[in-house]
Amino acid sequence: MGASVSIIGLGASGISAARLALTKGETVYVSDVSTNPRVAARGRELELLGAEVQLGSHDLDRIQASRLVVVSPGIAPDTPVLAALRSRGVRWISEPEFAVRFYSGSLIAITGTNGKTTTSSLTAHLLESSGITAALGGNVGGSLAPPASDLALLDPPPAWYVLEMSSFQLADTLSFAPEIGVVTNLAPDHLDRYPDTTTYFADKALLFRNAKESSLWVLNGDDPATLALPGSAAGVRHLFTWASPGNERAGTNGSRGKPSPSAYVRDGVLTLAVGGSRGEEGGDEAPLLPRGELQLLGRHNVMNALAASLAARLAGADPEGIRKGLRSFRPLPHRLEPVLDGGGVLWVNDSKATNVAASLSAIRSMERPLVLLLGGKDKGEDFRPLGRALSGKSRAVVMYGAAAARLGRELAEALGEKEASSSRKAPVLLHVAGGLEEAVALAGSVTEAGDAVLLAPACSSFDEFEGYEARGRRFAELASLLGSSREGGER
Repeated sequence: MGASVSIIGLGASGISAARLALTKGETVYVSDVSTNPRVAARGRELELLGAEVQLGSHDLDRIQASRLVVVSPGIAPDTPVLAALRSRGVRWISEPEFAVRFYSGSLIAITGTNGKTTTSSLTAHLLESSGITAALGGNVGGSLAPPASDLALLDPPPAWYVLEMSSFQLADTLSFAPEIGVVTNLAPDHLDRYPDTTTYFADKALLFRNAKESSLWVLNGDDPATLALPGSAAGVRHLFTWASPGNERAGTNGSRGKPSPSAYVRDGVLTLAVGGSRGEEGGDEAPLLPRGELQLLGRHNVMNALAASLAARLAGADPEGIRKGLRSFRPLPHRLEPVLDGGGVLWVNDSKATNVAASLSAIRSMERPLVLLLGGKDKGEDFRPLGRALSGKSRAVVMYGAAAARLGRELAEALGEKEASSSRKAPVLLHVAGGLEEAVALAGSVTEAGDAVLLAPACSSFDEFEGYEARGRRFAELASLLGSSREGGER
């Protein structure tokens, strides 16, 4: 008997989709080219639930005969199995696209290049702080939340589902249509998977594919690429920006030109200006809290907080609940996370900074002199913007891993240009032949009291680790060991 649903990939999202399909009475076929023990254990778990599992290869005929094909986001479009299915005219969908078909509440979908996880987590937190039930899931890393399909099994269902959506997940959507969509920002990323930035942005723009007049869009008003992303999509646009507006009204329809901001910083205070829970025009200002009371480092996190506050308000959260939630929210792991403050040196883990834009945000957020760690697997981005940002900001840069050589060349080039036009002192560029452990040791040897050691690698972790979470955990361990050894030596 053929399967009604075929699922390609036995990662977390594949397992979640298989469980959901089985719960809904579907016959399920799951395949993965891997046969490693971890994947095999997952396969046995699904077999016990009633799925047919094939490891080591894919049965293309069986997949083609299925009513529905679900593909895990980690499987690149040019892999042999997808290329073969494409040649047969087979279409597939992403796991979140499958999941949302079973949702019974409203949906907030959050995408962008950086800040997605913080904004998604904070949005769900602010809704809960306002007494509105919310479930967080999707592309949220570090086991902070489950895949989208797990949320479809919640009983009772929440009032709002909050999904973080990657470009890979959006690429394979068809009917995906959130009530509220959020774009945090846009910058080059994943150029090891996309041929160019335009193609990457095009997948992000699929968030707006099924826009309706009732759709609400929360957009970064300081980022031209984000503002351009919806094109002529229907719905009401609400902007969050750093600078407070003049006397213009907030929350205007995108068809009438650029709207004035609905969330911004005025006199150091995070502020909303939304007329009602669904975004009517002309709302009075609602001060939320001073920037200094937000327990998140960096200007970019203020922007994330504004985006989350605006999305939560549009979903019905009241200003007092948002205010309470902003005060109680704490930094997420691997996102400008202080992991050690000892011997006068602050060690900060921003392992989630896997692209140049995220690394730049982290650099600009730090107020202490920096010893910066850069490196990992090269994703094909231009590293020179990092060099231009480092003069006068960083005392030393330690480069490691597979990307170290190109990092060194492009930083040296950018710093040379900067030095020629500036009196600000350029950092010392240091290389290690090994990986993160050697880089941390070298960074520790050049620190001075008052410094911050910042891991903001601007690269993926896959040359050395399973993911940015493992890299961040190892950085924290190494920092702690180094701090302990120094304390022992001082005694």
